[in-house]
Amino acid sequence: MKELAGAAFVAAAGVHAGFQATVSTVVYPTLSHVRAAHWRQAHDRHSRAIAPLVGVVYVALAATAVWWLLVDRTAWAVVAVVLAAATVLVTAAFAAPLHRRLVKRDDALVARLLRVDRVRTGLAVAALAAALVAVAL
Repeated sequence: MKELAGAAFVAAAGVHAGFQATVSTVVYPTLSHVRAAHWRQAHDRHSRAIAPLVGVVYVALAATAVWWLLVDRTAWAVVAVVLAAATVLVTAAFAAPLHRRLVKRDDALVARLLRVDRVRTGLAVAALAAALVAVAL
């Protein structure tokens, strides 16, 4: 059961890291080039389109994290789950509030969102790396 739970978390963390990397390298940079006249429409469309995907990814990440920690509390498993949780925390504390403030284009807020998103991506990749170490040991 421990191996299956670890593999499930690795899969969820891999999807999460890939999702975050795509948002950081493709989605947000593209959104950042939208002009002020079209910002509201583009940002609203982005928010509506990405919300269900974020929900699925975060639910999978949370469910597999809980399952894994129920059967494996080794240091690397805990580190992986804490890093994944940190990604969600950064989203809730910084990225989501920035999105709520971006009803009109604000270059400083867009730049801050890009920086926050790079932090989320780094945490997601680190969570995946820690999970891979955990299942390899």
